[in-house]
Amino acid sequence: MPEDLFARALACLRCADPLEKCRLTAAAVAAVNQQQLCPLCATAPVAIDAPGRPARPRLVRPRDLPKRKPGSVQGRATLLHALAHIEFNAINLAWDAVYRFRAMPSAFYSDWAGVAGEEAVHFGLLCDCLQSLGYAYGDFDAHNGLWEMACKTAHDPLVRMALVPRVLEARGLDVTPAILEKLRSSGDARAVAALEIILRDEIGHVEIGSRWFRYLCRERGLDADATFVELLNQYMQGQVRRPFHYAARRQAGFNEEEMQHLEAMSVCGS
Repeated sequence: MPEDLFARALACLRCADPLEKCRLTAAAVAAVNQQQLCPLCATAPVAIDAPGRPARPRLVRPRDLPKRKPGSVQGRATLLHALAHIEFNAINLAWDAVYRFRAMPSAFYSDWAGVAGEEAVHFGLLCDCLQSLGYAYGDFDAHNGLWEMACKTAHDPLVRMALVPRVLEARGLDVTPAILEKLRSSGDARAVAALEIILRDEIGHVEIGSRWFRYLCRERGLDADATFVELLNQYMQGQVRRPFHYAARRQAGFNEEEMQHLEAMSVCGS
C-alpha cells in the first residue's frame, strides 16, 4: 500500500538537521522511484513560513554578506559556503513544490522529488569541499532570498515555475562558468569537479521548470512567452542581470524571444 508523498515531503521540509534532511530526501526519492509514495492526501497544505534549518548559518541581508574572493583559502570557503547554502535551500524549494501544489500530474511530483534528491547530493559535494578547506556549513553568514521567493510564489505553481527555476535558479547557470574559472585558477580540483556536476544537473532542473511552466500556461490558455514577460515585469524589475549562459539556457528551455526580453531587462553585474 503506497504511503502519502505529501506527508513525506513535509517531513523533509521540516527537518532542521542538514545531514538528516539529506538522508530523508534520499529515502523519499527512492520510495517515489519504487512507486511506494504517491500523492494521496486530499487536505490543503499548511502554511510554511520557514522550512527546517539549523541554527547556523546566521541569516542576514545580502548586502551584509562578506565578499567572496577565491584567491585565499578563506575566500574560497566563503564562495563554496554561499553555493552550499543555495543547494540547501534548493532541497527545501523542491520539496515545497511537491508539498504545496496539489492536483498536478504525477510526473510533476516525481520530477520535483528527483530534483530534491539531486540538490541534496549537490549540498553534500559542497560540504565535502568545505571540509577539505577546514570549514563547515554554518561557518559563514547567509541570506534568505530563495525562500523569500518561495513564499511570494506559494499561491500559484505557474508563478513558482516561472520565477524560481526560470529566474533564480537559471541565474546559477549564468554565473557558474566564471566561478569554475576562478576555482581552476586556484587549483581546487575537488571544487571544480563538484561545480561541473552541479552545472550539468541544474540545466535539467531549470528545464523541468520550463516544461511545467509551459504545461500550466497551456492548461490555462495563456501564451507562455507573454506570460513570462508579464511575470518578470511584475516581480523582477531591475533584478535580471547579465551575462547569460546562452547555451545552458537553451538546453534548459529558453527560446530566443525570452532571451531577447531578458537582455532588454538586464543590468550588468553578477
